[in-house]
Amino acid sequence: MNILQQLLSNHTLITACVAWVVAQLLKTAIDFRVYRSFHPERLVGSGGMPSSHSSTVCALAAAAFMEYGANSFEFAVSFILGMVVMYDATGVRMETGKQAKVLNALLRENPFQWKGELLEQRLKEFVGHTPLQVFAGAVLGILIALLMYNFLY
Repeated sequence: MNILQQLLSNHTLITACVAWVVAQLLKTAIDFRVYRSFHPERLVGSGGMPSSHSSTVCALAAAAFMEYGANSFEFAVSFILGMVVMYDATGVRMETGKQAKVLNALLRENPFQWKGELLEQRLKEFVGHTPLQVFAGAVLGILIALLMYNFLY
């Protein structure tokens, strides 16, 4: 069996990827509804509702649980990975986004030069998540895993 066939038959991997795609599409639709304009970067960008990171890792953990069991190495690794990713999304990455907002406001008021380079480019503000966004992504990922394992596999 070639590598592509192996990848396409990996239910755990496919489930996590589907959860990411669904979360990104939902995030884009919600962003469109709220801001009344389409922002293509939302299709692949981080931040926003729901958290695609949380959706992906929770779908991965749920799929590993259903495929290999609660006492498996696969579930243990994906569960710990999920906890780290979700903690990081509401902690470090959320603070990074807050700092970017402040720095962007300062740069708008007073652009300055640093080593001969004019700093005018905005810093990315959508990098982290609120706890609600992480929770929504987690629930979405688990639901997708349950649906896929009950109806497709």
